[in-house]
This record gives sequence, C-alpha cells and structure tokens, in this order.
Amino acid sequence: MMASEVLQSVPEVEIDPDGQFKYILVRLQQSGGGSETRDIVRGTSSAEFHNHIFEKLAPVMEKLGLECKCLGGGKIEHRSAEKKLRVFGLSTGYGKADHSVTVEKLKKVYQDYEITWSDDKK
Repeated sequence: MMASEVLQSVPEVEIDPDGQFKYILVRLQQSGGGSETRDIVRGTSSAEFHNHIFEKLAPVMEKLGLECKCLGGGKIEHRSAEKKLRVFGLSTGYGKADHSVTVEKLKKVYQDYEITWSDDKK
C-alpha cells in the first residue's frame, strides 16, 4: 500500500456511540515527514485523561508507518437517541482542539445529526 493509501485507510472519526467523553484531534503524517497529512477525531469514555486516548492510538499508527501529533482536545456529548452531538471544553495537557475542524469531521460521519460546538467548559 502506498503511504497516501495508508493515510486514507485510517477512519477519520472513532467515538463512543453514546454518552459524554473526552476527545482529541490528531494530525497523522507519514513517518519521515511526508507532505500529506490527515486529521482524525478519537473519543472514548474509557479514557480518564486525554493522553490515554493518544497513548492507545500512537502505537497503532506507528505500526502503519504514521506519526501522530495531538492538536488539542475537548469533550463530546453524544446523544444517539436524539441524533445530537455537542463538542466543547478543552484538554488540560494538549490545549483546546479547533472544535470547528472536529465538527466538520463529525458531519461527514453523522450526516443526519444536529452537531453544535462551543468554547464552554461544561
């Protein structure tokens, strides 16, 4: 597989199906500094801290020959019954992700959802 194919094969969004949880926005790039990048969203309630998500993701991406850089974090509230997603908050360790970028990624996957974001902490 070519490097760009590997990059495109990584799902853009992987979040829990329901609940409120931490998320991170991560930039992937071919190891050794390829020019192509891809930003992905990862969120799960199993992570107590944002770095737990990153620490699980990084080794998997490294096996694919990709480098990861965390661009920031926040929280996602996923209410699947109401088809609503809300992006807010920030990561103490990584800073605030650009929630507008995150929302654009979520809209591609959750096309029939109402998706909002704010810089509110809660």
